Amino acid sequence: MDNTTLIAIISMSVAGITTGLGCIGPALAEGRSVANAMQSLAQQPDAASTITRTLFVGLAMIESIAIYCFVISMILIFANPFWNHIIAS
Repeated sequence: MDNTTLIAIISMSVAGITTGLGCIGPALAEGRSVANAMQSLAQQPDAASTITRTLFVGLAMIESIAIYCFVISMILIFANPFWNHIIAS
């Protein structure tokens, strides 16, 4: 097995693991956030606007983690920086 094949295998494997873990973690965090927000809304309905505004900001921050993992995976698959090292040598 040459170096090019090895880099391709490792890059695709890491991209898959990154996407998998990068989606599982935020999905669990979003579910927990929404559940806690619903519980808070049930206890204090007067604070609904504040709770929902804070919830949406928090969900956006959580979702950005999944997007960053997806971007890293796409970089590893389509614009792998390690290919330049192989081409140069």
